[in-house]
Amino acid sequence: MSKLWGGRFTKETNKLVEEYTASISYDQKLAFEDIEGSIAHVTMLGECGIIPKEDADTIQKGLQTIAEKIQAGQVEFLVEHEDIHMNIEKMLIDEIGPVGGKLHTGRSRNDQVATDMHLYVRKVTNEMIELITKVQEALVEQAKQNVDTIMPGYTHLQRAQPILFAHHLLAYFWMLERDKERFSDSIKRTNWLPLGAGALAGTTFPIDRERTSELLAFSTVYPNSLDAVSDRDFVLEFLANASILMTHISRLSEEMIIWSSQEFQFIELDDSFCTGSSIMPQKKNPDVPELLRGKTGRVYGNLIGLLTVLKGLPLAYNKDMQEDKEGIFDTVNTLDGALKLLAPMIATMTVKQENMYNAVSNDYSNATDIADYLVTKGLPFREAHAIIGQIVLYGIQQQKYLLQLSIDEYKTFSPLFEEDIYAVLEPKHVVEARNSIGGTGHQQVLKQLELAEEKLENVLLDQA
Repeated sequence: MSKLWGGRFTKETNKLVEEYTASISYDQKLAFEDIEGSIAHVTMLGECGIIPKEDADTIQKGLQTIAEKIQAGQVEFLVEHEDIHMNIEKMLIDEIGPVGGKLHTGRSRNDQVATDMHLYVRKVTNEMIELITKVQEALVEQAKQNVDTIMPGYTHLQRAQPILFAHHLLAYFWMLERDKERFSDSIKRTNWLPLGAGALAGTTFPIDRERTSELLAFSTVYPNSLDAVSDRDFVLEFLANASILMTHISRLSEEMIIWSSQEFQFIELDDSFCTGSSIMPQKKNPDVPELLRGKTGRVYGNLIGLLTVLKGLPLAYNKDMQEDKEGIFDTVNTLDGALKLLAPMIATMTVKQENMYNAVSNDYSNATDIADYLVTKGLPFREAHAIIGQIVLYGIQQQKYLLQLSIDEYKTFSPLFEEDIYAVLEPKHVVEARNSIGGTGHQQVLKQLELAEEKLENVLLDQA
């Protein structure tokens, strides 16, 4: 038989079965992780005397040669060898002879593929943290340039209260900070080593799993061999973290789309991140944020897909688990592209500060401050709230904004109004008055910026 496992079989695998069950078309992405895990495994085998030290050295050198050939694009992966593990083992035997067959001593493809996935997820998790940091840096830089830019804050997409644009941008900084924390925390659970669990029950060879763990820089080994080969929680966790991250990216993208519309005209995206229309020459379409918003669905789908695969599986390994790979590869590609585009798109967008200020000067978003004003004069808030509702209705009927009403008009609603009401209603005063911790007041936003920059500096120190 041509298969490395073919000794028990009397017939060749049906070609349709071979093509349908093979995973090499996509799991070749794990080639370097597979070789890394194999080098650690064979090093341990040699150190433990399970195979001769010279054989272990020969296998290591053979694996390194294969890695170099893969890097140089000199390798062809074949469907008849099914997956990345069997392809590399076949290449190894072709490279160094029958001694290459000793590599698989004391392990199974079940714990091997689990190890590959742990190594891969650990690697891409760290990559995502770095890319998120780049987006945060872009947000902080734009926020620093807009610490005096006043814009309407919204609830229900209705103008609510004036805020600083820097404050709005920093809200996304903290969303992304939580995303980074989720990814960072998940490394604790990704950093468990399954290698040595065998197919499901361990191995009869006197392997040293702790040594393999040390060689691969894992923090611990799975204490249960069944769990080791069947666990994909760490993949689910990555996909869940990715889904939450894409939610935040999608929300920011939606706002960039709205802000850049003719109706808002709060920002303009750089031409390099937009496209035109094939029929309407005046159009400048925000295609990048639209795609970021749209691709969120595929990331959600990858999470739901793997949850569905795993929900009914008995222990330990099942072929269904092969379906864990395409979804995470797709998610990683989606996130990688999204984050690499988002950072420069934020950095290069033009903020139309005057348009933002005009918006808060021609609405009723300062109405709450009238209520606060009356409360400071001794009126209960509920009574003040009712009065303000009447004033706003009057203003709408008279086609006047609150700063356009005369003091005599104000006094018809309450004798507590004085000339100082106009200073209270100025957009800058409305913003500055909100000086509680985490508020939009200028001093609070500066403190928030300082805290955000400290977070970024700590990341750089950790990377160093």
